[in-house]
Amino acid sequence: MAYGHKTPYQTRQRATIVLLAARRYSNGQIATQVRMHVDTVRRWRGRFAAGGLPALADRKRSGRPASFTPLQVAEVKALACQLPSETGAPLSRWSCPELVRELAARGITGPVSASTVRRWLAEDALKPWQHRSWIFITDPGFRPRAQRVLDLYARTWQGTPLGEDEYVISADEKTSIQARCRCHPTLAPGQARAMRVNHAYGRGGALAYLAAYDVHQARVSGRTEPRTGIDPFMNLVTQVMSQEPYKGAKRVFWIVDNGSSHRGHKAADRLTTAFPNAMMVHTPVHASWLNQVEIYFSVVQRKVVAPNDFTELAQVEDRLRAFEDRYNATAQPFQWKFTTSDLDDLLARLDRHTTDHQEESSVALAA
Repeated sequence: MAYGHKTPYQTRQRATIVLLAARRYSNGQIATQVRMHVDTVRRWRGRFAAGGLPALADRKRSGRPASFTPLQVAEVKALACQLPSETGAPLSRWSCPELVRELAARGITGPVSASTVRRWLAEDALKPWQHRSWIFITDPGFRPRAQRVLDLYARTWQGTPLGEDEYVISADEKTSIQARCRCHPTLAPGQARAMRVNHAYGRGGALAYLAAYDVHQARVSGRTEPRTGIDPFMNLVTQVMSQEPYKGAKRVFWIVDNGSSHRGHKAADRLTTAFPNAMMVHTPVHASWLNQVEIYFSVVQRKVVAPNDFTELAQVEDRLRAFEDRYNATAQPFQWKFTTSDLDDLLARLDRHTTDHQEESSVALAA
């Protein structure tokens, strides 16, 4: 304790007093060496003699009387856990200053600062000013559809491993990529300065970027179109399926979401009619996150599109094509870790949540 680099200074002084006393130094000599009053030295020697090492810690102090009772603090937290609409406040969510105003209006507490309210909420990790969106599963065939996609990522189909001449492609569209010409040139970053992009811009039009991502080969084939639709999507399919190794493959599985360009059995029949070795596999409704091409689109958004400063759409097209070549040169397959076991755990949690919510609703109606 006396020589520890991380020991608090006061604790180090008290430990030094004990060590010097063990070496038969007098109280006066110890006081001179540690630069403390002799009465202070005598007090800490007495405490150590009576209680050992624990006695060298500070005793619990009463401190100033609390300005607010535990009941008031609990009422503040209870108010923060209510939606503002339930209390009649014309707010979408609480902030600490708004909670202070509401507390004063209700007479729950006296004058209190927003920082005090924030400290009370932090005790229980309450942050009513934040929100997260969510959606319940509405697809009755969610699990079998999701399992088919996850099995393909694991290179199996209907319990049979895929062969070397079978491929899995994840495809989708990234809509409305705009060509925004900034009114002033973009400034490069410098020392202690981020890149600066002018907020004002002129519109140069928008296009759609369609991409097909080979899940296991980590290869992207993309194209730009003026808009999305059945014909643009089939143009992408034709571009991919007319090339090797997909042209001569035994089977090529196309994983797509339920967008209008490739929705339902008609889209699957259209694909198979055009290319007999292609098979369309849909993700469940509201489950585009199961489509790995969305990860690639997030990379495009971060590295290519934002912040965008293009004078015309031709520049956007050139940038996207150049990025495809750059990506394909070094890309590795995504480390997909969501398995069917994780899917079962997710569905079990949702079932428990739904059951608990229904029970709470029944109790509320009965009351």
